[in-house]
Amino acid sequence: MNKELIIRSGSDAVDFALLKDGKLVELHKEEEKSNFQVGDIFIAKIRKPVAGLNAAFVNVGFEKDAFLHYHDLGPNLTSQLKFIKLVSTGKLKDFSLKNFPFEKEIDKDGQITDVISANQSILVQVVKEPISTKGPRISSELSLAGRFIVLVPFSERVSISQKIETKEEKERLKRLVQSIRPKGFGVIVRTVAEGKKVAELDKDLQNLLSRWTAMCKKLPTAHHPSKVLGELNRASSILRDVFNDTFTGIHIDDEELYQQTKDYLEEIAPSKQSIVKFYQSKDTPIFEKYSIERQIKTSFGKTVSMSKGAYLIIEHTEALHVIDVNSGNRSNKASNQEETALEVNLIAAAEIARQLRLRDMGGIIVVDFIDMSNPENRKVLYDFLREEMSDDKAKHKILPPSKFGLVQITRQRVRPEVNIKTREEDPNNENGEIEAPILIVDKISSDVERLLKSHKKLVLNAHPFVAAYITKGFPSLRSKWFFEHKKWVKIIPRDAYTFLEYHFYDKNGNKIKD
Repeated sequence: MNKELIIRSGSDAVDFALLKDGKLVELHKEEEKSNFQVGDIFIAKIRKPVAGLNAAFVNVGFEKDAFLHYHDLGPNLTSQLKFIKLVSTGKLKDFSLKNFPFEKEIDKDGQITDVISANQSILVQVVKEPISTKGPRISSELSLAGRFIVLVPFSERVSISQKIETKEEKERLKRLVQSIRPKGFGVIVRTVAEGKKVAELDKDLQNLLSRWTAMCKKLPTAHHPSKVLGELNRASSILRDVFNDTFTGIHIDDEELYQQTKDYLEEIAPSKQSIVKFYQSKDTPIFEKYSIERQIKTSFGKTVSMSKGAYLIIEHTEALHVIDVNSGNRSNKASNQEETALEVNLIAAAEIARQLRLRDMGGIIVVDFIDMSNPENRKVLYDFLREEMSDDKAKHKILPPSKFGLVQITRQRVRPEVNIKTREEDPNNENGEIEAPILIVDKISSDVERLLKSHKKLVLNAHPFVAAYITKGFPSLRSKWFFEHKKWVKIIPRDAYTFLEYHFYDKNGNKIKD
């Protein structure tokens, strides 16, 4: 299996596309203005505790106050509050916690008004980004994620990822971590630590302790509220969370980001540093080269086509997402209706698992599969869907198909859903939108006639459908231009363009302005 990460850098955002065997499975965007990413740690002020909600609203600098529930305080909240007070006033210079006396843990079923008060300073971490009209969801139980382990200040627990299945490996990792764990810090061992040696785990641990120390040094002079520890840049955080030995290529079109990625890979996987490639072609944008633009346009609409004529209908409401599976106009080669239903459902299950990751859909998802009367087939479908979603990093739970053929899925939502508009303005109806191309060849033809009078060579960049219309057939429209003007127009299809967008370039590659 080829697994590639394609990174495109723009002036105000960086896009990340994860491909499996050339097929787009994840799409992320990091924007310059994004100040509240999952994992960011803030020194903040309690605005007011609300007894009725058993929660508090916290000023973290966002336009809406962040929400902090009692269950997200962490058992050692009082120890953290004491630590912040001592560090902020300069009375504590040792940030290692090895000599820091812990306070009594808070009652797990207590009331928020008993443990925090208005205007109190607190360290909080973003666990869910601002979505729709809601502010960030935060936790005061901090964690610093590394490549192999997660460091949890004010804790003594050691936990091993449940995805590591063998009991022997779990016990081995627990022994290793116990031998290197600093006092006052808990450790969660991640799945990718399976089979790793103590030196690799210790190196990761020391990097996280360095980040903790750097954060603590900011506290005495930090404004309230302000970010005191940011997540890694998105390229590094994605590599940290999804990178493994199966990756075959990382392609980046920005030199600075290319160097950052190489440096980060040198730390976490030196043997894989050679797979990072700097994409330098100026003729074809990087997302065009790997057919990502085409996949984006065909994957984010209300209707999603699949193989053998089947398709999905995806609808969104405030409360949940609904996916309907349709067999479409596929020819029935199966021996009976039950086999046909199972075949289509398995195709749909694989596509649904991809769509959930691609769009980062969260909350409640209800899937209406094609009805199957055989319980064994329903179990086959359920097991197949679970297997397809096993690579999904977001926490999720899948219930077996109901008697009505419905499958219910809950999937963790920590950031806004990726929503790319695929419909475009209809030039024939100022209030309408279209999903099909509008060919504007008359305007292009008149522009060609005008520009060929002053340019010896002309290059036209246009939407692939428009480019195909101009070049296909005999005589093609381009051939007619050649016979009339004795000059050849080069046509370049551009997946990123809208149906109505096109641009002309001269022989030196300079854009010709209207």
